[in-house]
Amino acid sequence: MSEPILQLRNITKIFPGVKALNKVQFDLRPGEIHALMGENGAGKSTFIKVIMGVHRAEEGEMLLYGKPVHFKSTRDAQKAGIAAIYQHVTAYPHLSVAENIFTGHLKKRFGVVQWKEMYDEADKLLQELNADFDSRALMGNLSVAQQQMVEIAKALSVNAKIIIMDEPTAALTKRESEELYRITRKLRDEGKSIIFISHRFEDMYALATRVTVFRDANYIGTYDVDGITNADLIKAMVGREINDLFPKPQVELGEEVLRVENLSRTGYFKDVSFAVRKGEILGLTGLVGARRTEVVQTIFGAEKLNSGKIYLDGKEVKVKNPTQAMKLGIGLLPENRQIEGLILDWGIGRNITLTELGKYTTALFLNEKKENQVAKDLAEQVDTKAVSVFDKASSLSGGNQQKVVVAKALGSDFKVLVLDEPTKGVDVGAKAAIYEIMGDLAQRGYAIIMISSEMPEILGMSDRIVVMCEGRVTGELSRDEATQEKILELAMSKHVTAEGSV
Repeated sequence: MSEPILQLRNITKIFPGVKALNKVQFDLRPGEIHALMGENGAGKSTFIKVIMGVHRAEEGEMLLYGKPVHFKSTRDAQKAGIAAIYQHVTAYPHLSVAENIFTGHLKKRFGVVQWKEMYDEADKLLQELNADFDSRALMGNLSVAQQQMVEIAKALSVNAKIIIMDEPTAALTKRESEELYRITRKLRDEGKSIIFISHRFEDMYALATRVTVFRDANYIGTYDVDGITNADLIKAMVGREINDLFPKPQVELGEEVLRVENLSRTGYFKDVSFAVRKGEILGLTGLVGARRTEVVQTIFGAEKLNSGKIYLDGKEVKVKNPTQAMKLGIGLLPENRQIEGLILDWGIGRNITLTELGKYTTALFLNEKKENQVAKDLAEQVDTKAVSVFDKASSLSGGNQQKVVVAKALGSDFKVLVLDEPTKGVDVGAKAAIYEIMGDLAQRGYAIIMISSEMPEILGMSDRIVVMCEGRVTGELSRDEATQEKILELAMSKHVTAEGSV
C-alpha cells in the first residue's frame, strides 16, 4: 500500500459560536479517487477551504508528501500542486475560455501577454479532455458541464497533482455526469489524486475506491467502497437506520379537498384526472417527459388551461394566476427553489413572510418586530439551521433552503400543498428532515401532492400514487399494491390511455 500523498490529522476549525470541524482526519493516496461524503453541514466545504489555505485551522496538521505544510492562501496551495473545482463555478463570463483557464497566471514575456501561446496551450488542454468547444469561446456561453471542464483544464494548467471536486455532478444531466466520470478516471490514470465530494451514492460507486464520512463536523470513518453497504453508509452519514428515513405517519384521511377532471393543455398533457384528500400525500410520478410539473403549474394558474375542470372543496374554481391560486388555498413549492422559490440575496425571514406581508402592515407601516417573530417561529417549526432570520438565503445549504420554502408555505392559509421534487439536490439527512415535515403537514390536515422521480421516496411517503407517461395518466396505485415494477410498467405504458396525441 502506497504512502499517502496528503494527510490531515485532527483538524479543528472554529467560527464564532460554531465548531465547523472537530478533530477530523483524512488521507489521500497517489493515483486515488477518494470520496468525501456527509450531509449538508457536516463540514465538507470548510474542510476544502482548510486544505486550500482559505481558512486556517485552530488545531491539527496537514502533511504533503510526508512534510508539514501551512498554506496562507489558495495561491500557496496551487503552487504546491493542489487545485479545487467548486460546485458553483466562479468564472468570468465575459472573458474567453483561455483567459479563464490562465486567470492569475497569464503567459507573459517581458510584461507582454503571449496571447497565441496561451490560446494554443488552452486548446491543447481542452483537446486532452475531449472538449467540444475551443479556447476562444466566451465562458458565459458555455453550459454548466462545459464550464466545469474549463475548471478542470485550469487545474491542469497549474500542473495540479491533487484535484478536489466539490459536488461536480449536482447540476449535470446523467449523460454529462458520465462524461465527467470519464474525465475523472482519465486524470486518475495519469497519476492525479482526486478528492471527490458528493452526496450521490452513484458518484461514489462509479469512481471511488475509498470513502470518508463526516457527520456534524466530526470524522466518522473511512471505508472501502466495495466493503460497505448502502444501509451502513447512510447510518454513518445521518446516524440512523435506513428504515427510519421515511417517517410516514398513519393519518386518518378526511374529505376530498382538490379534484381535477380531464385537464388538457395543448402540446403538453391531455385528460388528466385525479383527487387528493385532507391528510393525504398523493405521489405524482413518471419518467422524463411525463409532464407532471406542467400539470401542477396549470392547476396553480402559472400556465393556461385549455380544457377541464378544477374543484376545491367540491366547488368548481377558475384559477387564472398564482395569486388567485394562493388566495383559494393552493400552494406550490417549485422544483427550482433557488430561482422560483427564494430571493437569495434577501434574508431568511423576509423570504418566509414575503407572500403574506399584508398581515404585518398597519396603515403605512410595516410591523417588522411582528414579522421577524413570525418568521423566526416558522423557521424553527421546520428546524432551519441558521444563526438568525437575517442571514441571507444564499448562505444556507440546499436542504435548509428547501426548509425556508416550506416555512413560507406554512405562513399562508393553504389547504393544498404541491411539492415539486421536494428533496432534489439535498443530502440524505436533509431528505429525512423534509419527509418528517411532510408527515407533520399531513397530520395537520394539509392535502399534499408530491411530485418525485425518486422511487424510494414515492413508495415510502405516498398514500396513493398516480403515474403519468407523456402527458397522460396511465394508472393509479394504492400504497399497499404499489411496487417499483408496477410503477415503471405504468410509467412506460404510452398506449394505456386513449386515442390521439397530446
